[in-house]
Amino acid sequence: MADDEITDEIDKNYEKLLDAARGIDATSEDSVDNPIEKDVSETTPDQTTSASNMVDMMLGKKNEKTIDSDTMIKETQKRIWKSLKQGIEYDATVDRSDSFLRQHVNEKLNMVVLYVDLVGSTNITLRLPTEKIAIIISSFAQEMALAIRQHNGYVLKFVGDAVIGYFMHSSLLIAADNAVSCAKSMIRIMHEGINPILNNYDYPDLLVHIGLDYGENMVVRYGSDVGKSHVDILGPTMNIAAKIQSMAKPQQILIGEYVYDKIHPTVQEEFTKETWSQNEWKYNDRKTGKPYTVYSFDG
Repeated sequence: MADDEITDEIDKNYEKLLDAARGIDATSEDSVDNPIEKDVSETTPDQTTSASNMVDMMLGKKNEKTIDSDTMIKETQKRIWKSLKQGIEYDATVDRSDSFLRQHVNEKLNMVVLYVDLVGSTNITLRLPTEKIAIIISSFAQEMALAIRQHNGYVLKFVGDAVIGYFMHSSLLIAADNAVSCAKSMIRIMHEGINPILNNYDYPDLLVHIGLDYGENMVVRYGSDVGKSHVDILGPTMNIAAKIQSMAKPQQILIGEYVYDKIHPTVQEEFTKETWSQNEWKYNDRKTGKPYTVYSFDG
């Protein structure tokens, strides 16, 4: 298929993505909101918990997304294709996080932290054309950042070929579900969005490993300038999420016990407890002092 034909095919779905990004979803407003309102209004005090559990089940079983997944994949292909052909500029993805953190300097915040990193990046750079390495690595990082934003997360920073994001919500279930759903989307983006385009150029597949953990972290500012001094997040969750990510195999998602405990039981069924030796995993639960449990996604 010619370049123009591929681009045209992807372009057909562009308006769908724009509508979704604007929050236009004609199928969901009446069909979702009204039944829930009706159920709540007709529920007796003794049934309130059941109604709440039903909402939780809906959230846990299938988190509602604002962007159609097939459209998301085609848009990824379109951006990667243009990056390789002519270069592409992505929207700034860290600014939203930077602004948020500056409002919470010296505060302790509970969040789900996500690390996503390329597998074998050194070997990848040796196999790619020199003039394309920066474009491909940058495009990968921006696609991961975009996935974080699409799942209501914040992009903290880019570290080499790794991307760090975090997720917060008044409902811990929603925060954890958003983070786990984001990780799943990242795997699909790599497999169906990025790699098929790279393969058209006979470039090697890009593979990732992903780690998540939940806990309290401190927002810090390095300097006295409120608007310009560097802001960052420090805390054990940041460290453990990085360690968990380093244990993940190619295209694998690992989550810490604190994340696992907060996702819905229907989502928990998709994960299996990892069994590692003390030499492989030396980190203990910060509360119990026992080995910290990690779970892997079975998908």
